Amino acid sequence: MSSSRWFLRALRGLLLWGLGGLTLLLLVAALAAWWGLCGSLPQLDGQARVGVGAPVQVLRDERGYVTVDAASRLDGARALGWVHAQERFFQMDLMRRNAAGELAALVGPKAVPLDQAHRLHRFRARAERDLAALPPEHRALLQAYAAGVNEGLAALKVRPFEYGLLRMAPQPWVPADSLLVICTMYFDLQGAQGRDDLAMAALKARVGDDWYAFLTQHSPDWQAAIDDSRVTAVPVPARPWPLQDPRQTAVASGNTPAGIQALTGSRLGEAGLPQDARDIGSNNFAVAGRLTADGSAIVADDMHLSVRVPGIWFKARLQWRDGAVARQVTGVSLPGTPAIVAGSNGHVAWGFTNTTADWTDVIALQLDATGRQYRSPQGWQPLVRHDELIEVAHGPAQHLAVDETEWGPVMAAPFNHYALRWVAHDPQGVNLNLLGLIEAGSVAQALDAAAGAGLPAQNLLVGDTQGHIGWTVAGAVPRRHLADLDLPQDWSTGANAWTGYLGAAEQPRLMDPPGGRLWSANNRLVGGAMLATLGRAGYDIGARGQQIRDDLRARERFDEAALHAIQLDHRALFLQRWRGLLLDRVLSPAFVQANGLQALRAAVQDSADAARPDAVGYTVVRAFRLRVLERLLAPLGQALEADHLKLADLKMAGETPVWALMQAGRTDVLPTGVKDWDGLLQQGLIEARDSLLKGDKGGKSGARLEEQARWGAQNRASFQHPLSAAVPALARFLDLPEDELTGDSHMPRVQRSVHGQSERMVVSPGHEERGILVIPAGQSGHPLSPFYRADHAAWLAGTPLPFLPGPPQHRLSLQP
Repeated sequence: MSSSRWFLRALRGLLLWGLGGLTLLLLVAALAAWWGLCGSLPQLDGQARVGVGAPVQVLRDERGYVTVDAASRLDGARALGWVHAQERFFQMDLMRRNAAGELAALVGPKAVPLDQAHRLHRFRARAERDLAALPPEHRALLQAYAAGVNEGLAALKVRPFEYGLLRMAPQPWVPADSLLVICTMYFDLQGAQGRDDLAMAALKARVGDDWYAFLTQHSPDWQAAIDDSRVTAVPVPARPWPLQDPRQTAVASGNTPAGIQALTGSRLGEAGLPQDARDIGSNNFAVAGRLTADGSAIVADDMHLSVRVPGIWFKARLQWRDGAVARQVTGVSLPGTPAIVAGSNGHVAWGFTNTTADWTDVIALQLDATGRQYRSPQGWQPLVRHDELIEVAHGPAQHLAVDETEWGPVMAAPFNHYALRWVAHDPQGVNLNLLGLIEAGSVAQALDAAAGAGLPAQNLLVGDTQGHIGWTVAGAVPRRHLADLDLPQDWSTGANAWTGYLGAAEQPRLMDPPGGRLWSANNRLVGGAMLATLGRAGYDIGARGQQIRDDLRARERFDEAALHAIQLDHRALFLQRWRGLLLDRVLSPAFVQANGLQALRAAVQDSADAARPDAVGYTVVRAFRLRVLERLLAPLGQALEADHLKLADLKMAGETPVWALMQAGRTDVLPTGVKDWDGLLQQGLIEARDSLLKGDKGGKSGARLEEQARWGAQNRASFQHPLSAAVPALARFLDLPEDELTGDSHMPRVQRSVHGQSERMVVSPGHEERGILVIPAGQSGHPLSPFYRADHAAWLAGTPLPFLPGPPQHRLSLQP
């Protein structure tokens, strides 16, 4: 054989060997990855050794709904921690790190800006302080829960798969971490952190008292207070509109300044508008026993939060013995804590909505020439500086200087001449007092238990087996003496300081109203002295609350199905006056003919009644309304941007002043180049149509209006796993499909791409077998688990699932 032929054969053999070796390596890597995934699956059956005092049974039904049957409350908490860790540890870890400003230590440099913003509040140090202040029985509960979390984590064959992808090791859970989870809910539900007060002050300085009162008034058109209080409309000021349109400023200067270009372009976008819809909020409502077949009250609750995988809530039923008394509570738990947040204990059922009341105040500091001392009622005091170390995975640690006053931390630049006073910073704002609901036997006892509960203040609705219903604010309500809760003020004289918190007897509440119905939907619920105590942080305009109220008043008898139907109500009642405006004033025959709007007019006529996926008219009317608001409110946006703020920071609903100005025909508020309101409305419609056709909000550019403007094309689900955004290749494996969603903001069925009904619960205490409980996605955070998507199809379709767990499909015994 020639040397050349031998060489070629040898080379071919080496290549085949190399390819085989590469294939083997890839196969080994794939098997290792598969083992890592499978090894981190929770244990569902058999036995496990846990530090409980007596055996605990953990049962799961076909959807993974968990029952924990324990001999004591401490054993139940330890077992729940074990289950939470096995199913959701990564989610729990993100929540504690988010509150503490410790995300960068897990995910790297991209999280540093968020850590810096959150580390300002020093919640890790505050949580450790708050833990020490808890009563012994609550500390013992958190210690048992934390021990269970760590045992459940250690029992996994392989660390949770997310840590393998991040090349990190999970850190043990400590009792203070459960309090940090509560702090994360503060960020979700009270996220303004003083920017709203600063924006209100900037607005008032720019427009004057008369226009400020007009722009920031409570809506007189969409009122649904549970105490029947009413507000009257603030009239349009006689004084001319005090702000210039940004386009006029640009024309006068001969250019388009930075920060104005976005306003003179195609859209501000919904994020640039005042928040007249509080999508991160919730609905709840209750009917008294005299309106039901068996005399027991019924409570409905759907909390609106971010939607993602895994979801926020974990369905659980806890059973234990308290001496000779058998206890049971069923509902949704929050992984990271040992509590059932919303549910029923067999005697009382309860649910929450965010109050959107005022829980922060901003203090205008008087600083000396050095900037290191501030004036207080006791004289000049030094700012206390904390050196906060932010650990960064795969990068150098960073230092952050946090200055604090006696009232709270100094805000971040450019607002570092202000300090923030926030309920979340106090021990009264973070505790486990809400656990008293578990033992409540009546509405009155539940309302008492809610006073001073340490959580972001919530509207609590309660019903009991005797047919009573009630409302209160669950949470710490500060006693304060401020001339105006909406504006920063100087506290250096002591006159404006908070003086503790309201006691249970002072807490706002309402029990057994004459109509036998209660509701809340992040709108203004009360007036008079109670409203003055609670303040406002930008109430929902009230259309959603009014629609729920009217749905309740439309019936005289109720069952669980009737209340569930209200949760799914997606009729677009709020938009009907805008639809009428289009049909009666804008879409004249001549305007339709000149602009080829025949199909658009037909859609507005035929399909603007509800937020259905196939509705084109709904999308057109919605986009038209937003465009009109954007054009008119652009000068406010410009003014606030100059102060490093934005329209969404304001405690105002743009709908109220814009509609009033239009009805009054005020031409001084119109944008530059627009002669009259008809011109503005016509331009708004054309711009809205063009934006839809360009594919600004989804779908394909160039598609016909009938295809592009379907509401389902605009409103697609975005259920993302936290890791899929960082590693897009994982999205197909971890994320849920981008299904078309029914619902929107100003209606009971709140549903947008990234937030909406995070659970739907309807339950009558004592009759839980008839109840309803559905969560988006599913119970497990593991993509290979059969429970990862278990509830999702039912949630999308609005199909009720049982409130109680079904027959056990898996049995796990936790042994001492």
